[in-house]
Amino acid sequence: MKKSYIIEYLNENEFRKKERAVKKYNMLAYKKLIFEFYPDFREGIFNGVIKSKNTSEGITKYELKLPTDIMFSKVYEDLILHYTVYENQNIVMLDTITPEDILTEGHQKELTTYKGIPISKSHAEKDMFKINLLNMLEK
Repeated sequence: MKKSYIIEYLNENEFRKKERAVKKYNMLAYKKLIFEFYPDFREGIFNGVIKSKNTSEGITKYELKLPTDIMFSKVYEDLILHYTVYENQNIVMLDTITPEDILTEGHQKELTTYKGIPISKSHAEKDMFKINLLNMLEK
C-alpha cells in the first residue's frame, strides 16, 4: 500500500504570504505548486535536490526550483521551495519559498514592475540598473 503524506507548515502564516506573492507575480510557478507539486508530495513523490538527509530519523530536506522567468532569476535568484520530509510521521513540512525579501515585500505592498519584472521599493534603482544591464548584455 502506498503511503500518503500530510502537508504541514513550519510557519503557515509566513508561508502563505510568500505563496500569495508567487501567485501574484508568477502564476506558472503557483500553478505548478498547487496542481503538480503538492499532489505529488501527498503521494510520496518528492521533487527537487536533497540538501540534507538523516536516515536514522527519516528526515530529508529538499530544495525545489520553481519555474521562474529568466530575468527574475538573474535579478533576484531562482524561486525555490524549501521543504522537509519526515518519513516516519508521513509529514511534508513546507519551510519557506526564497528569495524571501522580494516575496515578503510583494505580499505587503503592490510592487511596481519594470520591463515585466517586479521591483523592490526599498532598492528600486539597484533592481532597475540590474534589469537594464542584463537587457544591454543580451543585445
